[in-house]
Amino acid sequence: MIKLIDKKVVNYCESNIIPKYQALDRAHREEHVYAVISKSFDIAKNYDAKPALVYIIACFHDLGLLIDRKRHHIESGRLLSEDAFINEYFTIEDIKLMKEAIEDHRASNQMPPRSIYGKIISEADRLIDPEVIVKRSFLYQMNLETDHSFEHLYPIVREHIVSKYGYGGYLNLWLKYEKHEEILNDFRKVIDDEKLFRKMATKIYSNL
Repeated sequence: MIKLIDKKVVNYCESNIIPKYQALDRAHREEHVYAVISKSFDIAKNYDAKPALVYIIACFHDLGLLIDRKRHHIESGRLLSEDAFINEYFTIEDIKLMKEAIEDHRASNQMPPRSIYGKIISEADRLIDPEVIVKRSFLYQMNLETDHSFEHLYPIVREHIVSKYGYGGYLNLWLKYEKHEEILNDFRKVIDDEKLFRKMATKIYSNL
């Protein structure tokens, strides 16, 4: 799908936007952005969505973490809407769509995104891959904690994953994306079994 996007747009993001993520914690660096871009494209192919908008949204979606974590979705949308290149290249209508999609992507958001673009980035940013989820959770906590031992980090990581991905968790999936639904159902069974989850977490932690 990226081949359908003007090289000028891709080159701008590759040179000026994506590299900024390297200043963030290890769970939100370039690897994460490229994973979200790839997942966004995979989801978007089933909907009537402009590839360039899908791409830009994925590139900017977490950039606001550089400013404020709690309001990162709002700050990310603002950074996009104030970007000189974006304003020169895209229409006012497209910028509004992209800004709203980014504002609506946060996992704890209880209201459905306002457009298909918001639903695509929300789904893509979930990255429903158990190993990735646990790995990123450890990496994020390592950025916050001074004690990086497994016994210190594990309870924090488990509590976060249970509250977000477990049965009754706050995570919302707004699209019927079967790959995620199947994986999440299996992952919830593991989360529900503390011994099994601990074994999984131990293995992932040891490979960090």
